[in-house]
Amino acid sequence: MYYAAPIAKLIEELNKLPGVGPKTAQRLAFHLLFRPREEVRKLAEAIVQAREQVKACSVCFNLTDEDPCQICRGAGRDREVICVVEEPRDVVAMERSGGFKGLYHVLQGVISPLDGVGPDDIRIKELLNRLQSSEVKEVIVATDPDVEGEATAAYLAKLIKPLGIRVTRIAQGVPVGGELEYADEVTLGLALQGRREM
Repeated sequence: MYYAAPIAKLIEELNKLPGVGPKTAQRLAFHLLFRPREEVRKLAEAIVQAREQVKACSVCFNLTDEDPCQICRGAGRDREVICVVEEPRDVVAMERSGGFKGLYHVLQGVISPLDGVGPDDIRIKELLNRLQSSEVKEVIVATDPDVEGEATAAYLAKLIKPLGIRVTRIAQGVPVGGELEYADEVTLGLALQGRREM
């Protein structure tokens, strides 16, 4: 063993975080060990506090410390449009864009038969219940453009269209500032399909 037991334990726990490999875990552990005690205590308290106080909104299933969440309670939100996303971090991305002023529904995953995740394992039933008891006129499906995201989008469209609600999919294509020569064939194909008149 190269480290004292408490250091080894800290590295082991940090290594469990997504995107943190053994070297990064070691670097973080040593960084924390040389920070002032009060700073480390505040970090530990913030982690525990977030874990204990943050929960899923009972309406949209976004993460919140108030129920319903701030977005669901927002007076200026367009209640006729719901944007369906995979995870809470997708809500943050959409909000940062500043281009969407409607409501959200967080599925908390996608349909992925290979991973044993079916329609009953994500928040589809809750979405359908919500649509039947609201004035929603459009559902924007903003799942990732991968196999699971596309399958989930198609499944949702099949369920929602019979309710008389418009179902749209976010456009996909070449990113702003990107160069065509570096875009893959699928991305270019989607960009052509999602073209709009100028």
